[in-house]
Amino acid sequence: MPVNIPDTLPAAEVLKNENIFVMHQSRAISQDIRPLRIGILNLMPLKETTETHLIRMLSNTPLQVEIVLLYTKTHTPKNTSLEHLESFYQSFDEIAYKNLDGLIITGAPIEHLPFEDVIYWNELTSILEWADKHVTSTLHICWGAQAALYYQYGIQKYQLPQKLFGIFKHTVCNKKEPLVHGFDDEFLAPHSRHTYTRREDILAQPELELISESEQAGVYIVTSKNKKHVYVTGHSEYDPLTLRDEYIRDKQKGLDIAMPVNYFPENNPDAMPINRWKSHGNLLFSNWLNYYVYQETPFDII
Repeated sequence: MPVNIPDTLPAAEVLKNENIFVMHQSRAISQDIRPLRIGILNLMPLKETTETHLIRMLSNTPLQVEIVLLYTKTHTPKNTSLEHLESFYQSFDEIAYKNLDGLIITGAPIEHLPFEDVIYWNELTSILEWADKHVTSTLHICWGAQAALYYQYGIQKYQLPQKLFGIFKHTVCNKKEPLVHGFDDEFLAPHSRHTYTRREDILAQPELELISESEQAGVYIVTSKNKKHVYVTGHSEYDPLTLRDEYIRDKQKGLDIAMPVNYFPENNPDAMPINRWKSHGNLLFSNWLNYYVYQETPFDII
């Protein structure tokens, strides 16, 4: 089944060219079916790129999915046009009286800041409080996962000596967990972050379960035992060139950035990267939609 998005959203043309079944709203409203309503709180600077990444992942399911794009009112993005936001996004205030089947909270390049110093921290915590009552399950990604773990459980993030940057091998801790159904014993996933979450802090919380980790990248997937929250510290939604673009951007800024590990063939930055994490990413998102959202959500939501 398709992803239901606005007719003129730029991501639609990109995904159509990838043979991903995208259904525009004008057609979807003619079908007698209730799609899953999935909100995306997009905290990333390049919002159109992130939209495409996430909608691509959400398309790999037999369920029809309606996308609700959200932004924070307390921060004006510098890299996304006001026209794009006004055309396709809603603020939290506009949907606060509604319920969502699922919610995705993205990462944000603000790891250097204490959580309380983030300009939209109060707005984000209000959304987290609201989500506990109005969302069946929330998927938190990278900084979004760290922020939620801190707010909900007091779990701190810690600075890494250098950026964790590249493609890393992971294992599954609990193979009976539906979220990881179909995962290989070892699988790859991208990471791009300057901070980490301590394994012992997760294990010390009786309401949390460590689902997947990596010898190099550390804690990867954590869930709440009531299935209301999934915390993913990496970026399984990244497309093949995202890490390359980040590497080039930082080099051009003169930053001391190491080449992403296990990424460029023969460590040649001029070589085309090979996507070796796509199947894992598709499984992660489709399992979340099926087992944590679809199987748990009521048929009627307001």
